[in-house]
Amino acid sequence: MSLIANIVGTGAAVCSIASFAPQVLKIWKERDASSVSLKTYTLTVACFILWVAYGWLTQAWPIVVSNSFALVMASAVLAMKWRFRDGDPAT
Repeated sequence: MSLIANIVGTGAAVCSIASFAPQVLKIWKERDASSVSLKTYTLTVACFILWVAYGWLTQAWPIVVSNSFALVMASAVLAMKWRFRDGDPAT
C-alpha cells in the first residue's frame, strides 16, 4: 500500500509543479502578464510558503521538496507579472 501511495503522491507533486510551466512559458514568450491575476498568484505563493513551512516543521520532506519546486514556479509567474505587468517588455 505504501508503494501505491508514494506513486500517487509523486504523480500529484509532478502535476502540481508542471501545471505552472505553460503559464511561465506563455508570459516569457509574449512578455505580457496583463491577463495574470496578481491577487491569485500572490495567494498561491503565500500558500506554497506555508506548505513548505508546514513540511519543514513536521519533517515531511516530500511536502517540503515538492512544494519548494511549486513555489519556485509560482514565484516565477509572480515575478514576471511585476516585470511585464503592462505587456511592456521591461529591460
